[in-house]
Formats: sequence, C-alpha cells, structure tokens
Amino acid sequence: MRIWWGRCSSKSDLQLKVCKTEFTTIKRILGHFDCHCFETGPTAPPTGLDFELRCYETARLLYRLVGPCILRAPARADICGAGTLGLRKRQGRSMIVPRIDTAYLLETLETLLRIPSPTGFTDRIVLFVCRELDRLGIGYELTRRGAIRANLPGRQTSPDRALVVHLDTLGAMVRELKPNGRLGLAPIGTWSARFAEGARTTIFTDNMMLRGTVLPLKASGHTFDEEVDTQPVGWDHVELRADVPADNERDLRARGLNIGDFVAFDSGFEFDQAYGYINARHLDDKAGAAALLAAARAIVDEAILLPIDCHLLFTISEEVGSGASAVLHGDVAELVTVDNGTTAPGQNSKETGVTIGMRDSVGPFDYHLTHRLINLAREFRIPHQRDAFRYYRCDSASAIEAGNDIRTALICFGVDASHGYERIHLDALRSLALLTTLYVQSDLTVARDSRRLGPVDGFPEAQGARDPGPVEA
Repeated sequence: MRIWWGRCSSKSDLQLKVCKTEFTTIKRILGHFDCHCFETGPTAPPTGLDFELRCYETARLLYRLVGPCILRAPARADICGAGTLGLRKRQGRSMIVPRIDTAYLLETLETLLRIPSPTGFTDRIVLFVCRELDRLGIGYELTRRGAIRANLPGRQTSPDRALVVHLDTLGAMVRELKPNGRLGLAPIGTWSARFAEGARTTIFTDNMMLRGTVLPLKASGHTFDEEVDTQPVGWDHVELRADVPADNERDLRARGLNIGDFVAFDSGFEFDQAYGYINARHLDDKAGAAALLAAARAIVDEAILLPIDCHLLFTISEEVGSGASAVLHGDVAELVTVDNGTTAPGQNSKETGVTIGMRDSVGPFDYHLTHRLINLAREFRIPHQRDAFRYYRCDSASAIEAGNDIRTALICFGVDASHGYERIHLDALRSLALLTTLYVQSDLTVARDSRRLGPVDGFPEAQGARDPGPVEA
C-alpha cells in the first residue's frame, strides 16, 4: 500500500491519496470526523481516492485510530510536500516504517559528545536528555543517581518492554599530585592508556574547570631520542599536564587541584558528509543514545500507537559494570540493549547496517527475542549481520546479574577502534533507529511472558526448526 499526501486548500488541511481497496475501511472512519472524500484527480494514481481532512489534529487522530490500515502521521504543520510510505502487513496488522530524521540524529549526537560524562560525573548529560524528552513530550522518571526511565505508552500497560543505552563514558580521575607539577591518573572504565596519550582534557576541580593534555612520561624526541618509542604503555607511564603554572605539588594544590578530580577527554567529533563516517571518542554509547532519541522522535512524530508500553532507559554506570541493574522494574518482560559492535579481525560486525549480537562475554542472549529482531530486519530489508563478542559485556548482562527474569538482546552499530578514537557510519545509526521503531511496534515476543510464573501452556515449543525430538538414544 502506498500513501501520498499533498497540498490542500489551506496549510492546516491534509490530503491523502490511498489505494481504492482501502476505501471502505477508511471512509467508515472518516465518517466520524469533519472531512469529505472525492474522486481521484489527474495527478493521483488511477486506482486511488483522495481524502481531504479540514483539521490537522483530526488527521493525527485518524492515524491513531485506523487500526489495520495504520497511516502515516506527519507531525509538523509543513507536511504538505510530496512523499511516499510503504506499509507491510504483519500478524494481521500494519507496521509503520517511519522516516528517521538523520539531521536530528547527527545534531543530537554532536551535542551529547560535547557534554563531558565520565562514569560518576553524569549529572549534566542526564539533564540534557531530560530536557530533550520534555521537548518530545515523553514522560520520564529518574533514579536517585540519575538513571532515566522514560515511557512510550502502548495499548497495553503490562507487561512492558524496554530499550537501554548508556550515557556514561570512559574517563580518568586524578590519583596523584606529582612532585614535578604533573598529575597521575587512574582510568575510569576499562581502556588503554595508549589512546589517552596526546588527548586534550578538561579537569573538574571543586570550584572550576581547567584544561590539560595527557602525555607519556617521555614525551619529547629531542630529549629522549629512541626511548620515546620503547617506553612501556600503561597508566603508570602517562601523566596529565594541566594548563596552569605548576612546578611541584604545592603549586598544584594552590591552583585548586586535588586527588579525586574528574578528568574528561575531548571527543574530537568529525562528520564526513561525503562518505558518511563519524569519528570521535565516546561514540560508545552516545551514538546509541542519539539513535534511540531519533527513534523515539519518529514514533512521536508519526503518532504510532504501540501494542505495549515501552521504556527508554538511559543508564549512567555501564562502563564500570552496573548499568541497567537499578533502573529496571519487575514488569519488564524483554530488554534490548543498543550499544556498539566491534569491527575487527575475528569479528563479524560492520560499520554499516545493524549488527545483532548473539552473545557477549557473559553468555548468549535470549534466543526468541534475538530472532524476533533478526526476522524484523530480514522482513523489512534492513541490512544486518550477526556477531558474537568474547571480551565485551553490555547493560543486558547487568540486568540479568541483578536478578531480573527477562529476555535480553543486543543490537549494535559497528564501531572501529572501540574505546579508542572510534569511527562509525551514519548508515548504521539510521538502520539501528529504524529497526528499533519496528521492534516496538511488534507484539510481545512470547505471549506467555505476561505472567512472571505460570503453567507450561504457551511456553515456546521449539528453538529454530521444529524440534525433531531426542537426538541421542
């Protein structure tokens, strides 16, 4: 089915052209509103009918109520340009394939990357996301420390599903005020000092922000010659040169520097418009957060009514392992993590399309939920690949370890040089956001999951092909 919309008699009107086979259903619904229909004009398809809605808000309401013929609901008053949208029938109803606003996605990503948020220093980015959710009209709640649980309402309030990203990033903390006027560092999160060398940073003291550069202990080839290349790599072999006059520990204290000061690393964001590549630190997982917000905006803009409530979770401690352990509640039946997938020899992740994780270092993800995502990507022709991660864990792991009995899955954007100076592609973020919007329109993966405990009725009968029975005597 195709839908066209065009300019009507006024900017507040909305004109739809739909296939004639949909006429009876749509006309019955339109009869309840202030609108009329007339035969197709010369510019419309010969088998179509035009519907002119005199009120834009009535049009939005129509979109929410059409049921088996759910239509697209542009959210802005300037929707009178031409456009097309394909709908697919699935499980007796249609699923909207919304447009992902990549300009909004990129703008949001760049803003997120400009906000320092090493684990333990995330208040500012939490407030930004809260303001963005306010702007989108999405309700939310915060935990004591600032993890966010937003809610996209559905026709059914229980059980729920959830999508999770994390706002915290790698960083460092001052662990020593050195006699030479430099600062010793301890990493926040797990990452190599190799990628810290040469980075520009912001140091957050008790009362001010200072700038500085991370350098190896032997930083000058003019002084140390070949020793610059042969010195070891590690956090004990780098130091932070603060941009303040300081020759000793006393000078550092006089400038307000202390052990325990947070150190945030500049992202160095760049977007290559010609080829679509995005380079920056901290794309893990701010790119996932931007994709999730773009998906949420598409759902709101299209006025898509979801089958069940969906929570958008923004955690603040994934890089140190706790992640989604606190922000979940017991009514969530399935949880999908949106995070990075590593492109490297021995891995199958790519920088384009969606990478669907089959396992992480903790173990396999839920078979049925993972294959729901695979089947959606296949059905809607979203480029995708599968991968298994050996040295990587995500928010799904912390949710399970916290005692939650939920199905979990992982969908990823492929990233090169993870936990270093990372690179991703815009195509992956767009594909990821699109798959997210389709997933939240699907029914609960296993209907029986509406009960936390219950009889065997409704439990999946097989994994994969129909179970052939015992394979051993």
